[in-house]
Amino acid sequence: MSNQELGKAYDPSQVEDRWYRFWTEQGYFHADPAARKAPFTIVCPPPNVTGSLHMGHALTFTIQDILIRWKRMQAYNAMWLPGVDHAGIATQLVVERQLKRTENKTRHDLGREEFLRRVWAWKAESGSRITEQLRKLGCSLDWKRERFTMDDGLSAAVREAFVRMYEDGLIYRARRLINWCSRCFTALSDLEVEHKDEAGSLWHIAYPVLGSDDKLTVATTRPETMLGDTAIAVHPEDERFKHLIGKRAVVPLTGRDVPIIGDAELVSKEFGTGAVKVTPGHDPNDFEVGVRHSLEQLSIFDTAGRLIAPAPVKYVGLTVADARKAVLADLEAEAALVKTEPHALALGRCGRCDTVVEPMLSLQWFVKTKPLAAPAIAAVEEGKTRFVPESWTKVYMHWMTNIRDWCISRQLWWGHRIPAWHCAGCAAITVAREAPAACGKCGGAVTQDEDVLDTWFSSGLWPFSTLGWPEQTKDLKNFYPNSVMETGHDILFFWVARMMMMGLYFMKKPPFHTVYLHAMVVDEDGEKMSKVKGNVIDPLDVIGGASLESMLAAAEKAGAPKQALSNIKKTYPDGIPAAGADSLRFALAVQAAQGRNIRLSLQRIESFRHFANKVWNASRFALMYLKGFDPDRFADALREEPKSLGLGLAERWILSRLTRVSKEVDDALEDFRVNEAAQQLYRFIWNELCDWYIELAKPALHVEGPASSLTDEVARRKRMAQGTLTTCLETALRLLHPFMPYLSEEIWQKLPKPLGTPNSIMVTLYPIPDAQLIDDEAETVMGLVQEVVGAVRTLRAEYGVPLAARPRVVVFATGARLEVLTAQLALVQGLARAEVELAQGPGTAPEKSVQAVVQGDVEVYLPLGGLIDVAAEAARLDKELAKARADVAFSERKLGNASFVDRAPAEIVDKERAAMAEAKAREEKLAAALARLK
Repeated sequence: MSNQELGKAYDPSQVEDRWYRFWTEQGYFHADPAARKAPFTIVCPPPNVTGSLHMGHALTFTIQDILIRWKRMQAYNAMWLPGVDHAGIATQLVVERQLKRTENKTRHDLGREEFLRRVWAWKAESGSRITEQLRKLGCSLDWKRERFTMDDGLSAAVREAFVRMYEDGLIYRARRLINWCSRCFTALSDLEVEHKDEAGSLWHIAYPVLGSDDKLTVATTRPETMLGDTAIAVHPEDERFKHLIGKRAVVPLTGRDVPIIGDAELVSKEFGTGAVKVTPGHDPNDFEVGVRHSLEQLSIFDTAGRLIAPAPVKYVGLTVADARKAVLADLEAEAALVKTEPHALALGRCGRCDTVVEPMLSLQWFVKTKPLAAPAIAAVEEGKTRFVPESWTKVYMHWMTNIRDWCISRQLWWGHRIPAWHCAGCAAITVAREAPAACGKCGGAVTQDEDVLDTWFSSGLWPFSTLGWPEQTKDLKNFYPNSVMETGHDILFFWVARMMMMGLYFMKKPPFHTVYLHAMVVDEDGEKMSKVKGNVIDPLDVIGGASLESMLAAAEKAGAPKQALSNIKKTYPDGIPAAGADSLRFALAVQAAQGRNIRLSLQRIESFRHFANKVWNASRFALMYLKGFDPDRFADALREEPKSLGLGLAERWILSRLTRVSKEVDDALEDFRVNEAAQQLYRFIWNELCDWYIELAKPALHVEGPASSLTDEVARRKRMAQGTLTTCLETALRLLHPFMPYLSEEIWQKLPKPLGTPNSIMVTLYPIPDAQLIDDEAETVMGLVQEVVGAVRTLRAEYGVPLAARPRVVVFATGARLEVLTAQLALVQGLARAEVELAQGPGTAPEKSVQAVVQGDVEVYLPLGGLIDVAAEAARLDKELAKARADVAFSERKLGNASFVDRAPAEIVDKERAAMAEAKAREEKLAAALARLK
């Protein structure tokens, strides 16, 4: 095979690693801050060091790579900064589990210093896996700028940020109610708590009013917390209870009496019993009530989730679950349990380990967020930062307007240790960039705070800390603010909002101009991908292929349950065939519609592997007929005076369509309509270039013999077809490159190109539409030809006319359409593979013919006599129509069943509705075909 030939089939495994190595060796991914180009910057959302690529990552990085390659080809100084997050809780849990499994030890057995040494060793061994996976996906990241959230530079930035915010009064330490995970043994921010609707109960408990026979009945979903009650609240204007305000009620089982208070913010006269128990130490709303009324704050749970004093001694040491059972039994024994009823509640669980979170009073570090949120709100209101889709603006504004102070301390060892030192002598706290030698107040010995910072604190600095802040580096000057922040909507508040606050506070500018929030990747049935369900598709399995055995082994290693393993066996009995990175990238891109989840299936990915093969085969065909072609001469003429070339209809049409598509793709990318850009490319390359133009060009290209033996006109037509085909292929490959970088590079390298062309497609210019090539007349004429030919092909297929037959076709048309078809009769006949008769319309239908109408009044008739057995065809259509009607009736019965619609999962109901719509469309098509036949 010569250097200018392509193999018989596209094999990604023989292409991808080779080109990625070439790109990196050439330094094409690196952006020079001194370059005199407009910057375009994306800093990637840093994946967790514990992680491996899942489809959410694959989507994120595919979209970002599309944007960065596109802008790089538009001559921007495109910089895409990679990095990895230390992932505090997640990483510590992984190493702790490994330690327990291999040595049966805890981190406390090792001590802090040795445990951290183990974590760093684990990071060195395992942490680079995800960066290798990103290379496999084809991501053109600037690897020379790769960062880690705990590298020396970023650690210094975190300390600087903490100290500045502390000195400005934005960071404080206080004993406040926080979310506590008794399994991870750490505080959690509100965003790290996932609220899930679960079935529970509502228990009604009677509290005697001290000194009277009255009783106040309260309803609670957590009866065990009554042991920490410090008040009963009623609405101050509730006539039922106004007379009790100021009196005291007895808390059952404790012997304590607590005040009855009036609080209009907590209690509704219309909801529940009208009386509410107040537990400031274990409920966020009650905590605020306690502050308003100066109530005592009692903590009755320890960090392990067991009861402690001041709960009565009989309950001390019990778990929450056991305490609940004991309390309910004792309430019933004392006749204080009025009634129990079913109740659904949103239970808060740890987002990392799924343990029920306990609101708990604890001494923690906090960030005052209101002063930080105000500029972040203003930046969006003033249009300095915009959200795509725009609907997320309202969600962002609502959250920022109602933001609460952020608990930033975590009771972990892995992470950025809080730069605060405590004096054992005078209890003073010193916050500093470097460790102090002694207490600045009394000269006593100091020890550093044991806690580390929330992972999202360092991540909030990511857009500027990675560029060298607090130093005023060239990178910081050139690449901040970032151009785009592209990420999933699920971390809008975790990360995007915090980057906005931090960026505006430290840099006085919002960190990015545009926030593009993509949707979620789900399975083909619309269900969230989950290891528990066994419906997770590993991107690397798609790229390189995977056997069933390897998939099961990976799932078992990840701790998947038996049901998940069973689902994997059922869904992937033969494993996953290799599709290559480009097919996966294109499948994700073409479905990445704004605001709509991506239903991904292997079949869909496979369809884009076929697309890659289509492009490959079209290119192989072209290269067979490009020997001796002079690209410089054709390119110069096309650029300077295209009309001088004397292009034929087919060439004028395809070049016009190419020009329009180039603009449509560019416009779509500008608007972040990535899916529409991909769809436009797919339709142009598959339908117009491969299925139409190559067929149209074959007669001119198939001319054989040396150029000297050809007539001038034949040789000229061949040169025009060669030039047009080369131009369209080369331009289409440049349009396609951001989406399918490997395929486009491999083919582009083989095409003849003008002198002075760069060494790689990725550093050529992205196509710029040339208005000279727009040809409305050619598009109109070819549009009519395509519709008439398409109608003939459809009729042939619907009625089973043999491919080898060259049937008679009658076309009735009027006016300009008749003139066009008359002029292009030979073209129509050749493409339709039929003997076409043209006549002035309207006309009389030939005997035993079927009809199609295009463009309103062009009638196309296909006489079937002698071509097929009409009676047998009618019987076949009748049978298929009966089946289609049966399918419609089945779906209608199913969807008419209220029990099915109400109880079945939404995605199953949607799937049935889609099936009914498909069956109805089939029914209509078959009925029309049968009617035409009769």
